[in-house]
Amino acid sequence: MPDMLVQLLKLPPLEPCLEEMRSQDVVIRRANPFEATAVREFVTTHFGTAWADEVMPGLMSRPGTVALAIREGQIIGFAAFECTRKAFFGPTGVAEAERGKGIGKALLVASMWGLRELGYVYGIIGGAGPTGFYEGVVGAAAIPDSSPGIYEHMLRSKPKADA
Repeated sequence: MPDMLVQLLKLPPLEPCLEEMRSQDVVIRRANPFEATAVREFVTTHFGTAWADEVMPGLMSRPGTVALAIREGQIIGFAAFECTRKAFFGPTGVAEAERGKGIGKALLVASMWGLRELGYVYGIIGGAGPTGFYEGVVGAAAIPDSSPGIYEHMLRSKPKADA
């Protein structure tokens, strides 16, 4: 999966995405440091411990760099930026039952605006899976020869020995 580059000066407007989410009773906002346990539990449950580890720097940074989608006080999606590396977006995910409702789009656009607010002109989507989605929503372009990028030589968990 290639990394992708996003020109942050040409982002779609954020407010229409937020309004669409409000019409579905979904709030998009940044996580607070005191919500770290709830965010970590959501990410671990739905996407695994590696992603939960990856979002931790964003939960502790000021301003926070993890966007949440919340309905009725419950997390239904998240997007991390400026966690893995400077100007990087990801990981991101939406609970399976909530997919296909525009939540991922809203989290992506909010996160790209977050990178722009931090002063970046370009954002990087690391190891982009659904490249067509990123191209369509924020005009992302694949970076040639960018795979596996920073994800090469990752640590792997050892199988547990039988006791």
